[in-house]
Amino acid sequence: MAGVTHLAALGWTPDRAAELPPDSRPARVVRVDRGWLRVVSDDGERSVPAVAALHETAPGAVARTTVARTTAARSGAVLDRPGPPGGPAVGDWVALRAGWAVAVLPRRSAFVRTVAGRTSAAQVVAANLDAVLVVDALAGPARPRRVERYLAVAWSSGATPVVVLTKADLCDDVPAAVAQVAEVALGVEVLPVSSVTGEGLAAVAAAVGPGRTAAMVGPSGVGKSSLANALAGVPVAPTREIRADGRGRHTTTARELHVLPGGVLLVDTPGMRELALHDDADGVAAAYADVAELAAACRFRDCAHRTEPGCAVAAAIDAGTLDPARYVAWRKLEAEAHRQALRSDARARATERARVRAFTRALRAQPNRPRS
Repeated sequence: MAGVTHLAALGWTPDRAAELPPDSRPARVVRVDRGWLRVVSDDGERSVPAVAALHETAPGAVARTTVARTTAARSGAVLDRPGPPGGPAVGDWVALRAGWAVAVLPRRSAFVRTVAGRTSAAQVVAANLDAVLVVDALAGPARPRRVERYLAVAWSSGATPVVVLTKADLCDDVPAAVAQVAEVALGVEVLPVSSVTGEGLAAVAAAVGPGRTAAMVGPSGVGKSSLANALAGVPVAPTREIRADGRGRHTTTARELHVLPGGVLLVDTPGMRELALHDDADGVAAAYADVAELAAACRFRDCAHRTEPGCAVAAAIDAGTLDPARYVAWRKLEAEAHRQALRSDARARATERARVRAFTRALRAQPNRPRS
């Protein structure tokens, strides 16, 4: 991040000044490493510790909070507000005081997924985004269902989705491949690009714009790191060859924010073998706006879209205007988002009960507590 000395170049806007706690200054998180934050402010780049209470929504963090608050208080770094879900993330704006990150400023947008495994915990992939670049490769067959899933999460982030199709130099018919993806990416710009020939790089940079932040998301092996290097003009992310079985390799191991020539701010992310929704009902509705519109036109509000009379969805499938596979994918993601919403509510209730129990135990343990 050498050479960046002005907050505007990092995406700072004057209206954020009112969000800063007293006697603090802003910095942007460009990398998160085991509780330490790599941040950039108007006087350069450094690593700073974060008050652990900023992470207290993460599993196991409640027990560490009291000790961490005491340690931070001794250095003058007092927590100013509760930590955000998932803790600080790349792209966050934080408030610095006495060498500590003491608050995370309100997020304007965030790409959020559910942590892999049997959990309902949220993982913030990147925050304060203007665009989400959903990256897939033109090498090999099209994967419309995968693109749809990423778009559902991207729409719910609050940022503008853009589909970027890499490895255009390996595709025999780029226009046809782009058209196939565009059929499922409703209202989304679809850009073919080649990191080898440079085709489409300018269009990708223009889709984001100077001083604006984009995160690249997608599975391993689709060329995200190569695209980051091509956009930067210099190596900023490691790359590796695709495995012999055609599956991608993890080359990026941590999310990191890069400032590219022209002022674009780009977050490179590790490949995601699993993208679980996190209560993304609105994102699913946006990604499948055509199906949702048909469902709203059904005769019965509780139509199951099977054999009910007056079903607009079934009629569209019969008429050939709606791909049955797209309808099945919509139902699957809707059900997944609903299940996740129920799990998140249950987890929130359990977390609150645990917090109350811990607070009660702490009160009882105070030696000077009045006895009844």
